[in-house]
Amino acid sequence: MKDCKDILVTGGAGFIGTNLIKRLLKDGHNVVSIDNYSTGNEENEQEGCTYHNVDIRDAVDFDFFMENPDVIYHLAALPRIQPSFEFPALTMEIGMLGTMNILEWARNKECKVIYAGSSSVHSGHYENPYTFSKVMGDELCMAYKQMFGVDTKICRFYNVYGPHQLTEGEYCTVIGVFENQYKEGVELTITGDGFQRRDFTHVDDIVEGLILTSESEEFDLDIVELGRGHNHSINELAEMFGCEHTYIPKRPGEAEVTLCDTSVAKKDIGYNPKVNLEDYVKEVTK
Repeated sequence: MKDCKDILVTGGAGFIGTNLIKRLLKDGHNVVSIDNYSTGNEENEQEGCTYHNVDIRDAVDFDFFMENPDVIYHLAALPRIQPSFEFPALTMEIGMLGTMNILEWARNKECKVIYAGSSSVHSGHYENPYTFSKVMGDELCMAYKQMFGVDTKICRFYNVYGPHQLTEGEYCTVIGVFENQYKEGVELTITGDGFQRRDFTHVDDIVEGLILTSESEEFDLDIVELGRGHNHSINELAEMFGCEHTYIPKRPGEAEVTLCDTSVAKKDIGYNPKVNLEDYVKEVTK
């Protein structure tokens, strides 16, 4: 077992946070989660982790939850592009004010801050409020690193899927939507023409990348790109599910293509994504 660390996870009741906490507990760490449960779920809570219902926009004394963390995984956000058009101020408050509160607290600690960035920043900073909030989160991390010496690393995620993902509601991803539609026996709904391509990355690979980033001491990267390194069109994804589908209008603010260059992460932190999308879909549709 690795040395036990005190670890704080923001957004720990959400999709990625839950999978991360499972792994951290398995590795023997002391883990505390703070989450406002806006998209997180109490059913995701893991035995062995301490959970607190907290809104990171509030300038609370985070020492109450964990006085001296070794690592902060800052995952809390209002995810997804489309809801950010409906709630732009809330999206940016959580992404910017919430991130600043975490960094301000970490400024007086000797800990690492691993920030959950987004691959959407590569498609233009002003395409949607969610992406803009992530751009500003990146900038805050870089500013606190340069001005105050906070040990920050930015991990940009590419189209994450897997256990504990949402399958209903406005915050679920296309794979979550397709899984639910498949189980309900209804047509899959494809936005636009379906030729847009996504670098779908399993959450286990994202978790591995987060931990490798945290544990790697000797690398100069400020930003780590975490994806599969291979993309599929939405039409190809629908074909994997093997059922009827229909097309609905294209949505604003979304990229035509996402594709991660994993070469630097492989070289510098030993990142090696392993889960194939085809194998995952076969498992959930068998």
